[in-house]
Amino acid sequence: MSTQKQTGHIGVTTENIFPVIKKFLYSDHEIFLRELVSNAIDATQKLKTLASVGEFKGDLGDLAVQIKLDEKKKTLTISDRGIGLTAEEIENYINQIAFSSANDFLDKYKDKAESIIGHFGLGFYSAFMVSKKVEIVTKSWQEDAPAMIWECDGSPEYTMSETKKDDRGTDIILYIDDDSKEFLEKFRIESLLKKYCRFLPVPIAFGKKTEWKDGKSVELNEDNIINDTNPIWTRKPSELTDEDYIKFYKELYPFGEDPLFWIHLNVDYPFNLTGILYFPKVKSGIDLQKNKIQLYSNQVYVTDSVEGIVPEFLTLLHGVIDSPDIPLNVSRSYLQADSNVKKISTYITKKVADRLDEIFKNDRPQFEEKWSSLKIFIEYGMITDEKFLERALKFVLLENTEKKFYTLDEYKMLVESNQTDKEKTIIYLYTNNKAEQYAYIDEAKNRAYDVLIMDGQLDNHFMNTLETKQEKTRFVRVDSDVIDKLIVKGETKEVKLPEEERNALVEVFKSALPAIEKTDFIVGFEHLGEKGNPVTITQNEFMRRMKEMAEMQPGMNFYGEMPISYSMTVNLDAPTIQKIIADRENTKEILGQLVDLALLSNGLLKGEPLSKFIKRSLELIF
Repeated sequence: MSTQKQTGHIGVTTENIFPVIKKFLYSDHEIFLRELVSNAIDATQKLKTLASVGEFKGDLGDLAVQIKLDEKKKTLTISDRGIGLTAEEIENYINQIAFSSANDFLDKYKDKAESIIGHFGLGFYSAFMVSKKVEIVTKSWQEDAPAMIWECDGSPEYTMSETKKDDRGTDIILYIDDDSKEFLEKFRIESLLKKYCRFLPVPIAFGKKTEWKDGKSVELNEDNIINDTNPIWTRKPSELTDEDYIKFYKELYPFGEDPLFWIHLNVDYPFNLTGILYFPKVKSGIDLQKNKIQLYSNQVYVTDSVEGIVPEFLTLLHGVIDSPDIPLNVSRSYLQADSNVKKISTYITKKVADRLDEIFKNDRPQFEEKWSSLKIFIEYGMITDEKFLERALKFVLLENTEKKFYTLDEYKMLVESNQTDKEKTIIYLYTNNKAEQYAYIDEAKNRAYDVLIMDGQLDNHFMNTLETKQEKTRFVRVDSDVIDKLIVKGETKEVKLPEEERNALVEVFKSALPAIEKTDFIVGFEHLGEKGNPVTITQNEFMRRMKEMAEMQPGMNFYGEMPISYSMTVNLDAPTIQKIIADRENTKEILGQLVDLALLSNGLLKGEPLSKFIKRSLELIF
């Protein structure tokens, strides 16, 4: 074709613009730098490929991509020493939007080409989001091809002509628009390069290295390379030490504690996937953070919003995932529907489960030692992912108040003989606050019952999940009823009170209760023996658990809005209760004291009622 200066219109047709609209809509202007640097990397990788097959016989030389700012000219330049473009290639790949040279190159060298990033051919045009004019100065690796300059001001019109350029490769010169002056700031460009290009496979130079000398920063005659071209996830696990993995973690999360352990992902069939996932230490639920996994495609940063790309529960992990099978520029809904993404998600779930199982089997003491941090990951996985749940049933642990750990099968064997009720259901007693529920735990232990600690933020959901998976199993909080009714093993003594007397007694005991906002008390009567507590206040397991889950889970507002309901159980066998029933008028002080003691044991006695209780107690003593 002619290489004389020409003008023309950039070709945009319904045939080639459709994939652009469908697959390549930018939501953030800063993405332009990633796209242009990725194109420069592609051009460099293509030249390497041509050299490897013997088509390019010249000296590769320094292949670093150069990023340069000129604040006076208000330009940002991205330069490479890759294959460059001929006039014909500019016509095909620049003037005709969305025909990708990467696709053509891959078709021709599909067995040799590696790490070719671009697929749609639109990346170059992201430059116009921040530029009022863009120039391409390029010279092809092909010896007979003249250097070319292409200019466009963002309209469909362009100019193209021959020019002079000493070396092969391409300079993309952006004349930054007044609305995008932030992209002329060194700090802003450096931060974007570190965000998007930190691990690209070709060196990227931005400015010169500096050192502190004689009280000031001095520029050295050495390129400042901002990326690691060979990150550890691209290397074989056999080449790496624990120190390598921890050092990389510290690079990603400079202020984080050392991770618990990690999983190195490396698979090439039926999809390509590499990466490293770290289990971070979790001090409390407040520390829990999502979006700490960085997603890459051929070492190009894509996003850290990985919901739908990795299983929900694994968004709690930290690290990197890299897969060329994940497209660079598509919507999350597209990713969630993509078959490759689903396969990747399934594979990662299996890999994580296998790694946890391996650690549990090979070093159970270490697994138990780290359980407080592992617990939330494993429980979250079991709640949200059916396949993970099936695998995790083997290594999920239960901890009791004696700080002993059991697998589900081990714990069932421990309590089955003594904690099975008359309906043949195994009752797992638990506490979510060992100190506050000490009296209830003590009563349970007096019956040789074991009590679990279930104080995690997901434990209510977790217990529900286990109840659905294990037949004839029920979790009951140790303070949810009087001890004899927590595990009912036989027939209980029937309470025989005439309705009129029962109603009168209900009113007597309710009259001793202080008014507590949004709280109801249901008074009931039982025969619990002479040594049983006269009055016990408990909270129904189902309603309490539903209300607590409602605080965390949208869609359960019905339970959240309901009043808090407590049961007040009166022991008709207790001598003090018999005395109160026999002489209601002269025992009001004792009644009030008993009810307040029951409220106090549940943390329900506060403010003025608590002050009155203390005063009454002192009067009774003295």
